[in-house]
Amino acid sequence: MDLNHITKEIMIDEVSLLNKVKELGEKITRDYADKDLLLVCVLNGAVMFMADLMKSIKLNVEIDFMAVSSYGLSTKSSGVVKIIKDLDKTVEGKHILIVEDIIDSGLTLAYLIENLKSRGPESVEICTLLNKPSGRKTDVPTKYVGFDIKNEFVVGYGLDYAEKYRNVPYIFVLKEEVYS
Repeated sequence: MDLNHITKEIMIDEVSLLNKVKELGEKITRDYADKDLLLVCVLNGAVMFMADLMKSIKLNVEIDFMAVSSYGLSTKSSGVVKIIKDLDKTVEGKHILIVEDIIDSGLTLAYLIENLKSRGPESVEICTLLNKPSGRKTDVPTKYVGFDIKNEFVVGYGLDYAEKYRNVPYIFVLKEEVYS
């Protein structure tokens, strides 16, 4: 697949991604030893990240999925969060680790954290592959961060633009003319 015509730059190559995911999995393994851990994947963007992350966590974990939306077809969050698919499992008494692809404004995750905390878990923490501090509109305490990135529109490795480019095994900056 030739993506040169839409790529401004490759931000994070495949090897760097997989090395960072392995490192995060090792930290999570140490931090949650002897705990009842539930990984909550935020669909659809975090699927590739969570699949690779689970391989690096050397614990028995449960998984579940949530789909939330605040973007629609835009490149910016609307700030209005809608749960499209809720969890199938109960979270009461469990340690929840939300697995997210990217934190931009923080509005979606702030809503999600409060929603999950109201269900009685032991703890709620976040693991994100990408963090855009300059895009933040609300503070979101994040326990595990793969990469801090500049405020660019990135796709690949699960992240999309209009449902395209999720299957690219690295993260690249999309040329502005593609989405403007």
